[in-house]
Amino acid sequence: MKDLIEDIKKHTFQPVYLLYGEEPYLKQQYKKKLVDAILPGGDTMNLTIYRGKGIDPRSVIDQAETMPFFAEKRLILIEDSGFFKSGGQELVDYMKEISPQTCIVFVEEEVDKRGKLYKAVKSAGRVVEFTRQDERSLSRWILGMMKREKKQITEATLHLFMEMAGNDMGNIQMELEKLFCYTMGRDEITPKDVETICVARMENKIFEMVRAIAEKQQKKALELYYDLLALKEPPMRILFLIARQFNQLLQVKELKNQGYDQRGIADRMKLQGFIVRNLTGQAGHFSYEELEAAVRECVEVEEAVKTGLLNDQMSVELLIVKFSTEKEKAAG
Repeated sequence: MKDLIEDIKKHTFQPVYLLYGEEPYLKQQYKKKLVDAILPGGDTMNLTIYRGKGIDPRSVIDQAETMPFFAEKRLILIEDSGFFKSGGQELVDYMKEISPQTCIVFVEEEVDKRGKLYKAVKSAGRVVEFTRQDERSLSRWILGMMKREKKQITEATLHLFMEMAGNDMGNIQMELEKLFCYTMGRDEITPKDVETICVARMENKIFEMVRAIAEKQQKKALELYYDLLALKEPPMRILFLIARQFNQLLQVKELKNQGYDQRGIADRMKLQGFIVRNLTGQAGHFSYEELEAAVRECVEVEEAVKTGLLNDQMSVELLIVKFSTEKEKAAG
């Protein structure tokens, strides 16, 4: 990313760029900065945009060979093409002889780094991956926006906000804007402000549900499930997220048994530190065997629903009841 920032700052552009990764906010931000820098003043005469699958590589090459109209560069923006997963051989060849008066910018979510087009673009221009930001980077970014708005927030409230907003920077920005509006006229953002304004994502409800299951709070676990159903969430999506949660708990338990500390677990699982802290606490309520059984049960329930043996809504409810039921103590 540092090299991309330098290109934009110095106005020295590569003939081709590939912006990709799982952090859409940063990807879109730098796409806009790049487009504005290459074609200042909203120049649309020299901009061609292609989106989605089915783009004709020959058409792209023809546009790339067209001289810019009273400008230094012609810009071709290609988004979500799928070329970096399959196809695009003509573009592979063209990367070796791309017109010096053209700049091609690919914006993709997934790429195959072993693919010919990825290697050709990397050789001819610049490849920039935008990954999910870690806890520290997100905290700095959030605190920077807080400072600009002259707002104060405690560390505990910041962690609460991050738990509710998640690690998607676009969602974080949207939730922050709502918080700033809600607290207009006040300097400090409180936990109550966060809980009132920030919409708890579905994953948070799943986390709370599994916590209730772990603590054998069956009534609370079922209430959270019914809340999700009331929000029109499909039972099978809920099951998928429950299974993912149990699987994460199993991984945490396994890595902890192997001697990894929380930071090591976060690095291995590519999760934020505070998420791993919460998972570690939850995992302590289960034995390794219980978590294995829970993951296996989720798979079996999914199969039973798909084959028509169980109703989807009832099957998830039975799963919750099974794992949130207090174990009977042995007599004597």
